[in-house]
Amino acid sequence: MNKLTLPDMTSYAGVLASLLASFTLGEWSVLAGIVTALVTCASNVAYMRRKDAREQRQAELAEREALARLEGMKPK
Repeated sequence: MNKLTLPDMTSYAGVLASLLASFTLGEWSVLAGIVTALVTCASNVAYMRRKDAREQRQAELAEREALARLEGMKPK
């Protein structure tokens, strides 16, 4: 595989700078909205997974507690 030389890297940097400079304010706004939506979605998914796991543990604990109470109510 070819190594990137300094002229190649400056060429790529120039292309990137040119591309970024060509964006209008409206396009930057759209890009910011897309990034914000993706970050919000990812954080919501992470929060919901944690919430579901917490609720699952609580349900299992409540079930074990109910079974223990029923065992305690049985006549000996």
